[in-house]
Amino acid sequence: MRAHPIALLLALAGSSATHGTTRVYPGSRAVTPARISINDNRSPAGVLRGNVLTLRLVARVGMWHPDGDSATGAPTEAFAEEGRASFIPGPLIRVRAGTEVIVTLRNDIPATTLVVHGLVSRSATTPTAKDSVQLRFGATTTVRARLDAPGTYYYWGSTTGRALGDRVGVDAQLTGAIVVDPADAPKPTDRVLVLGMWADTMGRVNMVRKRVLTVINGRSWPRTERFSAVVGDTMSWRLINATADMHPMHLHGFYYRVDSRGDGDIDSIYAKDARDKVVTDLMKPGTTMRMTWSPDRPGNWLFHCHLPEHFGRRGPLGTVAIRSTAHEHGAMNHALDGMSGLVMGITVRPRAGRITPASSVGGVSRQVRLVIRASGRDSAIAPDFEFALNDGHQPLPSSAAERGPAPPIVLTRGEPVSITVVNTLTEPTAIHWHGIELESYYDGVAGFSGDAQRVSPVIAPGDSFVARFTPPRAGTFIYHSHVDEERQQPAGLAGPIIVLEKGATYDPLTDISIVASSQPTRIDPTGRIGYVVLLNGRVQPTPLNLVAGVRYRLRFINMSTGFPGLRFDLSQDGALMHWRPLAKDGAELPLERQVMRASRQNVSIGETADVELIPERAGDQRLTAHLSVGTLLGTLVVHVSPSETRAP
Repeated sequence: MRAHPIALLLALAGSSATHGTTRVYPGSRAVTPARISINDNRSPAGVLRGNVLTLRLVARVGMWHPDGDSATGAPTEAFAEEGRASFIPGPLIRVRAGTEVIVTLRNDIPATTLVVHGLVSRSATTPTAKDSVQLRFGATTTVRARLDAPGTYYYWGSTTGRALGDRVGVDAQLTGAIVVDPADAPKPTDRVLVLGMWADTMGRVNMVRKRVLTVINGRSWPRTERFSAVVGDTMSWRLINATADMHPMHLHGFYYRVDSRGDGDIDSIYAKDARDKVVTDLMKPGTTMRMTWSPDRPGNWLFHCHLPEHFGRRGPLGTVAIRSTAHEHGAMNHALDGMSGLVMGITVRPRAGRITPASSVGGVSRQVRLVIRASGRDSAIAPDFEFALNDGHQPLPSSAAERGPAPPIVLTRGEPVSITVVNTLTEPTAIHWHGIELESYYDGVAGFSGDAQRVSPVIAPGDSFVARFTPPRAGTFIYHSHVDEERQQPAGLAGPIIVLEKGATYDPLTDISIVASSQPTRIDPTGRIGYVVLLNGRVQPTPLNLVAGVRYRLRFINMSTGFPGLRFDLSQDGALMHWRPLAKDGAELPLERQVMRASRQNVSIGETADVELIPERAGDQRLTAHLSVGTLLGTLVVHVSPSETRAP
């Protein structure tokens, strides 16, 4: 039975004093709030005459239905254009550089003081004014702003007194996009995506949240807008992170270029040769990004936040999902029932006359068998799984007494491979080949990857699936579970893919992967569950043994489930060492960026980073993993021996 909106409002009101998630408004028992419309950010608001845009904005309470029009709604504060429905996100302000914007604001949210930020002038030469507007209930004011600097910006409001990065509840959807196009730009074809969130509180390490609703342009997957494209199209998106959490944004199957990054006040537009080529990029709260990519293969593809809490299965309005027997045994569709939140689907259609690149299909010259199995090391609070790997020439290795690193899958650029994934667990799974440019059917999103003719299945208990692809580039990639990610990835189902250049050989003594992952642990007497960081599968990882003067390649991978701000430091006697960055997400960095620098590297969830290290002197070093704020999470000891003496 669906709850009446007012009954729901009253039922939710109990948490308002603690978290600010909901509040009771005067007169709410007698009035049903009007439905809030979902804004796809395709139609600019206001009236444009010459170089002057006039806009009348109202902030008010409405009923928001992020899970679909027929799903349960919640009373939420939102912006509206005068005389029209409220929108989440708020009405789009989009103009050409040099436009003056005149905005009349009114606060129709009962018993509140509304503070609005971001409706300020922006110039390429003059710093943005730190300005805000305060309105009590019923008050109206007018602001003027001249927008001269092209870029992606936003305006936002608060009725709880919280900063942008602290809004999680009733006022967390008071955000609208501002896009300033160059004065001589053609008609825009890009899309604007505002990331939103409604949660119990801000995300913190080992913080258990009962409500985490994340949305793109006001909707949660699978109700987010489905994009379509044709092979060869150029896709350009502007993203705004208006939430209190970090979001490592991952594109399946393709690289994208980061054209600009901003903080809401300044948007830094990069020169073409300085644009990062990535498959995952971290967006911190309050930041913006413009990205461009071009699909060269048809099929269904995903773009999503790689933090499992933000795209895993949730109940209505982001509540904790109740596990069902059907879901645990694979009877449900993973794509539709096993994910939610910050996920967007893209269907790429073939272009007439264009043939799928041979590098993505091809014949098979190498066969690999990847077995997923229970390790027998389950704890009282979580399962422990593992990968076992062979090429069919030797028996599978037996389980170790303690967890270690997942085996690397070592491949060669341009060499076709067939990987048979065997599921010996008692629950379904599927494997995503993260960062690999491959055919959609093999991408590993059960119930979604593929096309209208065939869709990738979940790998049921006792079943197997054969993935075929030809890696087109050398680099560092990841294989990991893409089913029940918050359970299976911390259980051990994530490992490195190392693709070598043709003719190269893999030497594990000088080519070293460092994988950060998570492990559930009981952290207080109340039974609250948190996570610790594992380095190469262990809390106390096996030390590295290096030799001074020898050249090493370190491949950093972050496959933790709750540490998007992870940072690696390498130090000796308290001082940072030096190394040379080589690649990001498997893509080689431009030569001008491959320069020696202090040994500090940020690696978010779903990112990889390669560096070259030549230890200069013997002694013990420490490779440490930290939060972005500096909190130590883990340490890997590095023993550096003196260089070998050689006869003249």
